[in-house]
Amino acid sequence: MDFSSKILENAVNEVSRLPGIGKRTALRLVLHLLKQPKENTKYLTEALLHLRNDVKNCEKCFNISDTVLCAICSSPKRNPEIVCVVEDIRDVMAIESTSQFHGLYHVLGGKISPIEGIGPQNLQIDSLVKKIAVGEIKELIFALSSTMEGDTTNFYIYKQIEKFDITTSTIARGIAVGDELEFADEVTLGRSIVNRIPFAQSLRS
Repeated sequence: MDFSSKILENAVNEVSRLPGIGKRTALRLVLHLLKQPKENTKYLTEALLHLRNDVKNCEKCFNISDTVLCAICSSPKRNPEIVCVVEDIRDVMAIESTSQFHGLYHVLGGKISPIEGIGPQNLQIDSLVKKIAVGEIKELIFALSSTMEGDTTNFYIYKQIEKFDITTSTIARGIAVGDELEFADEVTLGRSIVNRIPFAQSLRS
């Protein structure tokens, strides 16, 4: 792809680094920005800088937050005794969109994957076990994607906490095996949360 402007080429190269954005799409987006009033580009730039500099992780659940505690953890309407374990922030958004879950979350930040060099020590598993050890959680819902890595992570956590007096459940398999949670439709995901089953039972299925 030939560019008449080095500045344009640099902008396209940077935009194309985004997931799912190829060079042609990046060029289209950059040219669109060039046609907009300068104020619009300024607002976009400020929003991105604000995002990068000021967004943080909730100290309790590790969800994305503007404050020390996210809106979910600080809400008096949520049940703190039920915690849903998810892989990342997108899964929190997916489950929240169903309006079927009223407990709290714990975001692991990924799944155990030896091939990718991700072990338990790279995830927020120790912090979860410490929460359970304190006794503030009565039920833990495993809501990781039904993949080999997801099942491995679920089982690892289950073995770490089986000595504690806590109910463990997993979302019902309305989610197809191998599917990522974020791509499930709201109705199916909502039913999976409501119809969750004991985790030990899922090991025998």
